[in-house]
Amino acid sequence: MGQRAQAACGCLTAALGAGAGLAVWAIDVRSRLRRFEQAPDLSVLYLELPLALLAGTAAELVLWAVTGRLAGRR
Repeated sequence: MGQRAQAACGCLTAALGAGAGLAVWAIDVRSRLRRFEQAPDLSVLYLELPLALLAGTAAELVLWAVTGRLAGRR
């Protein structure tokens, strides 16, 4: 596989990881955002969302690197 194809696969993997992190974060977000008889918990937006996106991206890139090493690619 050429360098351009590897770079494209890495970028695609990072985008898929961010999408997976967003999908996991979106599960039951309304109940976390609206607490019973309390003000809205905005830390769900400014803390949990970026962490979920970063964690999803990092997990996918680690998985991509491990599978690349196992396949014998440098």
